Amino acid sequence: MNYPAGASKDAGALKPAQKTSWSVLLGAAFIMATSAIGPGFLTQTAVFTGELAANFGFVILASVVLDIGAQLNMWRIITVSGMRGQDIANAVLPGLGYFVAFAIVLGGLAFNIGNIAGAGLGMNVLFGLTPRVGALISALIAVFVFLSKETGKALDGFAKVLGLVMIVITVYIAVMTSPPVGRAIVKSVAPDRIDMFAVLTLVGGTVGGYITFAGGHRLLDAGMKGREYLKEVSKASVSGILITAVMRVVLFLAALGVVAAGASLDPANPPASVFKIAAGNAGFKFFGIVLWCAAITSVAGAAYTSVSFLRSLHPVIEKKQPLVTVGFICLSALVFVLVGKPVKVLIAAGALNGLILPVALLSVLAAAHSRKITGDYKHPLWMTVFGVFVALTTAVMGGKTLITELPKLFK
Repeated sequence: MNYPAGASKDAGALKPAQKTSWSVLLGAAFIMATSAIGPGFLTQTAVFTGELAANFGFVILASVVLDIGAQLNMWRIITVSGMRGQDIANAVLPGLGYFVAFAIVLGGLAFNIGNIAGAGLGMNVLFGLTPRVGALISALIAVFVFLSKETGKALDGFAKVLGLVMIVITVYIAVMTSPPVGRAIVKSVAPDRIDMFAVLTLVGGTVGGYITFAGGHRLLDAGMKGREYLKEVSKASVSGILITAVMRVVLFLAALGVVAAGASLDPANPPASVFKIAAGNAGFKFFGIVLWCAAITSVAGAAYTSVSFLRSLHPVIEKKQPLVTVGFICLSALVFVLVGKPVKVLIAAGALNGLILPVALLSVLAAAHSRKITGDYKHPLWMTVFGVFVALTTAVMGGKTLITELPKLFK
């Protein structure tokens, strides 16, 4: 069988004449969504709900609109060009793609160490294992996904199943807290207070760094490239954001129910306190499941997407992608086990990662109007304007992150 360029049998490639599989599209949407739903996602949502109460609904709504603007542009141009993000950037400006790839991989490593740590903490809550032992076991589970004979299908299924588990459990917790849903709806469109930094933080956590490329690169590996897939890819890109939004909303409602009842979230672990207050010790165990699912799917998504940015550098990486991905996961786990937390250079990498979305998005928008990259494809003007707006707003967030994080390295 002949597979499309850039696809492989292991990646679950489609036959050229085969009808587009919604399962693959949904899998890509879940990979993007679960990459975004990590330990930081859980903490941010609980903390902002504690600070803004029902007004956080507006922050979620605004961030979802911005997320869709970024994701639609990115996935459509990746599909039309048939090129990965770093190759698009290099075609726009020689050398830019290598910078993007370097920053994505380094930032992805920094975040993946945190994801490994989160998986270890989830194991600690569930089974009483030390976080380091739990992290090693979790890393091995992620490794098995990428050693599967059909890596793409295994990754899709892994993301979908664990993503649904997280949502179902969190819905149950939200019901237990009896949140003021009516007030949340009203404040989502007519807030008393608007926190733009919270909006930008959520956008960066949902489509920042490697995350916005996760689903698009997965679809390329499945052989979905060309204009004939644009309609399906556009739906899948929005679906990924909406899946993330569903998890964000139900966790927000769960936390809002706790806050509205007069309880205070534990500043040491806000999301855990939501689950524990809602359902006691059983709720705390439920939190362990959600934390582990969120962390381990983010480990898989970060590793897969980060390595996809290295594939253009050398044919060996292209050929041995699953093994390189396994090495990336093992390195993340090793740093956590030996160091316990990212070293200073990885803190800097995390700060730098805040600037990746605007750089990558602007390069993609430039590619959208370049005939040598997308041919005679006509990119909708409203998408271009929307994309530029998202790029500029996230650039502000990235700049602020650099200013606040880099001085910490010299204290």
